[in-house]
Amino acid sequence: MSAIDTQSNQLRKNALGVGAVTFLVISAAAPLTGAAAAIPLGMLLGNGLGMPLTFILLTILMLVFAVGYLAMARNINNAGAFYAFNARGFGGGAGGAVAGIALLSYNAMQIGLLGLFGGAAAGTFGAMGLDLPWWVWSFIAIAIVGFLGYRQVDLSAKVLGVLVILEYLIILWVDGAILVAGGDSGLSMPIFSTTNLFSGSLPVGILFAFGCWIGIEATTIFAEEAKDPRTTIPRATYLSILLIGGFFLLTSWLAIVATGVDKAVPAIGALADPTAYLFEVAGRYAGGTVAQIMGVLFVTSIFAAVSAFHNYISRYTYVMGREGLLPASVGVTHDTHQSPHVGSVTQTICAIIVVGLFAILGLDPILNLFTWISQIGTLGIILMMALTSFAVVSFFNKDAKGESALATKIAPIVAGVITAVLFVYIFFNYGGLTGTSGALGIILPALVLIAAAIGYMMASRLRASDPAKYAKMGGN
Repeated sequence: MSAIDTQSNQLRKNALGVGAVTFLVISAAAPLTGAAAAIPLGMLLGNGLGMPLTFILLTILMLVFAVGYLAMARNINNAGAFYAFNARGFGGGAGGAVAGIALLSYNAMQIGLLGLFGGAAAGTFGAMGLDLPWWVWSFIAIAIVGFLGYRQVDLSAKVLGVLVILEYLIILWVDGAILVAGGDSGLSMPIFSTTNLFSGSLPVGILFAFGCWIGIEATTIFAEEAKDPRTTIPRATYLSILLIGGFFLLTSWLAIVATGVDKAVPAIGALADPTAYLFEVAGRYAGGTVAQIMGVLFVTSIFAAVSAFHNYISRYTYVMGREGLLPASVGVTHDTHQSPHVGSVTQTICAIIVVGLFAILGLDPILNLFTWISQIGTLGIILMMALTSFAVVSFFNKDAKGESALATKIAPIVAGVITAVLFVYIFFNYGGLTGTSGALGIILPALVLIAAAIGYMMASRLRASDPAKYAKMGGN
């Protein structure tokens, strides 16, 4: 390949600063979606008043994970992120396995969220007189997201930035109203109570809270497109972790005191739809108009997350094509936009097929499409975090490259052990934790291992056909 061809087949350089990468990451965390769904459901089905402390502990875990992860990022500049780190740490076979898990996980998250988007949009806009089937709204989202993903990445960042800022502003407005009013019966709340932490089901609380950080690893996915990645990526990663952790700590605490420490969980349980809790609190403290605006922003919040995951998937697909795991035809970028357009189109087609299948079968967009599919993504990402933490240790084992023992051994081992234990627990208790009964409770989590096996076989095929390319997997 000539120098000109090589230059043309690259992602757009110097397109994203710290703010843009941060918005692309926290939009996947969907602040309003987490506040409306993860907090009340985590309280009701998980550990009740222990949710604020759960968010604190997970913030600490994410910061510990980031120490080793970013040390690796300083040495590996590749949009494949988890895939690249495992390929350099453990070898091409592990890299291929993680690439397979990544494609499954991010597709599962994105397509599952399309179901939630369709259901939420149908309910929100239907009440305003625009009554359309849920799948029409999902297809509209697919079309817009596909257009944004096909074009330059900074366009997606600008759109997501506006949506995320509006999400934060509306929730902080409600938070402020609760603070000013002093809650239902005062602002005292035993946030650090271990009794509250272990009340109910802590694992379920962790599962819901963990979902609020899904996508935090994606800062490195945009490394090839970032301005000065050695400084942009670490700053965006730590900023994202702290913004998400601080936001959910504050909002979960105020969600409790808004109704009262002794009354919050029963109030959520009395609702036909627990996700309506935040909107009822908003109406009580900030007025009905704010609650209505929040309903619309809830839909755009899901849209922002859908778009963010689309960007992740298209880049993983591009890298897998560029490095030989997938056909070379998908490992190319657009001549004008320098976007991974083939990966974008491929993901769009995949989303159309799955959403269309659920629509034809008459399945529920939230109870079936969202609930069944999205949790596969959560499980897969937890496994990738565990594997990547240990890959960091392996990578720096012979040469620390100037990094500290904290970054190359202590932090990644701690993060790896915790996420590995969490994965094993969720894997073997998937049915009970997600509400999928019978064979589904076995088949759905098994898809993560099947995806890993397929990815490993793709890497093995590359090793047999092109050993030199196999040896370069995950490189800069």
